[in-house]
Amino acid sequence: MASAAPGGGGGGPNLAVLDALDSARTQMYHMKAIVIAGMGFFTDAYDLFCISTVSKLLGRLYYPDENINWSDASKSKPGTLPVGINNLVIGVALVGTLMGQLVFGYFGDKLGRKRVYGITLVLMAACAIASGLSFGSSPRAVIGTLCFFRFWLGFGIGGDYPLSATIMSEYSNKKTRGAFIAAVFAMQGVGIIFAGLVSMIVSGLLLHYNHAPSFKDSLKGQPVGQQDPRASNQWPAADYMWRIVLMIGAFPALATFYWRMKMPETARYTALIEGNAKQAASDMEKVMDVEIQAEQEKLARFKAANEYSLLSPEFARRHGMHLIGTATTWFLLDIAFYSQNLTQKDIFPAIKLTSPANEINALTEVFQISRAMFLVALLGTFPGYWVTVALIDKMGRYLIQLIGFFMMSVFMLIMGIMYNDLKNKHTTLFALFYALTFFFANFGPNSTTFVLPAELFPTRVRSTCHAISAASGKAGAIVAAFGVQSLTLKGDVRHIQKALIILSVTNMLGFFFTFLVPETMGRSLEEISGEDGNVGTGPGGAPAGPGVGAMDVSRDDKMPVSSTEWQSSMHA
Repeated sequence: MASAAPGGGGGGPNLAVLDALDSARTQMYHMKAIVIAGMGFFTDAYDLFCISTVSKLLGRLYYPDENINWSDASKSKPGTLPVGINNLVIGVALVGTLMGQLVFGYFGDKLGRKRVYGITLVLMAACAIASGLSFGSSPRAVIGTLCFFRFWLGFGIGGDYPLSATIMSEYSNKKTRGAFIAAVFAMQGVGIIFAGLVSMIVSGLLLHYNHAPSFKDSLKGQPVGQQDPRASNQWPAADYMWRIVLMIGAFPALATFYWRMKMPETARYTALIEGNAKQAASDMEKVMDVEIQAEQEKLARFKAANEYSLLSPEFARRHGMHLIGTATTWFLLDIAFYSQNLTQKDIFPAIKLTSPANEINALTEVFQISRAMFLVALLGTFPGYWVTVALIDKMGRYLIQLIGFFMMSVFMLIMGIMYNDLKNKHTTLFALFYALTFFFANFGPNSTTFVLPAELFPTRVRSTCHAISAASGKAGAIVAAFGVQSLTLKGDVRHIQKALIILSVTNMLGFFFTFLVPETMGRSLEEISGEDGNVGTGPGGAPAGPGVGAMDVSRDDKMPVSSTEWQSSMHA
């Protein structure tokens, strides 16, 4: 068995087990942690975004009278849910996510990351299946039970945010920590792609065996005022379709349940919170195949210097502005990000990815919306996540976040001002701007707002602070679902323009609030948070405040690990 890295045996300010983690080369246990945590995020994204592919179908099936313009059937808008019902169906999971983030984030610090990690996964899987089994024959019963189960689905999803980020952060080495945390979050992009792909496959298969006239054709020959569009709804196949799509979200999470339960508690939690340096060293020796000194006496001094709580003046002095920065930037980002995702079905017709709703039947509409969502995610959303993974430990979090916010603001402002011309004359350019907005969201603040709270705060409150930041983001998503969504629900061009300009302003605010957040690249978690006794100093003794940027980190610290060692030492 190899010995721990030089300097970790007791001379430096940090504990040997933490120095060993910081200096470790990339190993199999890192890869396993990324996959295990990442599959949770895959499930999170699938469950949150698959509802966008079927929300119009719910309108056709359960609220057909809302779809008909009784005086002129050609102006009918099939798939339109009542505004309150639409906001509830789209937004209830986000409300649950916000609450779950705060609850599970708090217990992640009090009970341990691993202890509550499995609960979130079981809750997600059970509620995804239950969402598809929503029962009753009346619209009120079906939508009511659907919203009930999606609230608790969101509650479980919420717990995955702080726990996955914190676990990955505390497992990682300092040179590639940003890439590892970003890789976990990048599985959100894969989940969005699969939400579109699965909906497209299921609707396509059912459409092949269930032909039906378009909404407009189904009304032909019917007396005015007595039109019934249900012939275009493909009942009961369409009812099976949305239920199947929602239930499929349970299976990726269940597939990793065993491995999630076998993960050891993070060494940082075991040592710094539970005070058991020996157990922390033993756990890490197993997965890293190195011999690590326990240093129980040094741990006691380490803990004594970091006993302050979240609500203490000491926390406010050291990290108050950091928490304001991470919370506000995530809040402002999610207003824009979730507005774009949740209103895709309204923007797709403008760039010719879908047909007018009254010219197609129910399953064809789902197929087209799903195909468009799949293409936008694959070409616009997905690449940004992985460019972040590749560059975050070279460019730094701070610079990537500034660039992302600025470019999102520019593209949304252009689309808002030139909406009519882009929609009617320059549809290819419109599609490009729309895709670039998603690219710079993900190669930008959508990734970095997830990474930074997992690095900035002390171990004792790391999960809680990440939860507060993430919950602020979901508050922004709720503003998007209940506010911006109401502007775009009817597809009015002036309202869409207004929404895009508002989103441009929120992104620019996010740009300026980023200056409250310091750079964390290339430094250990204890150095960043001040737990090692430096009271939050950066490289060379510089304060770890907003003034520390990518240029302040030494060139050596910017370099990624020079070699990657794939080992099979991760014990089951």
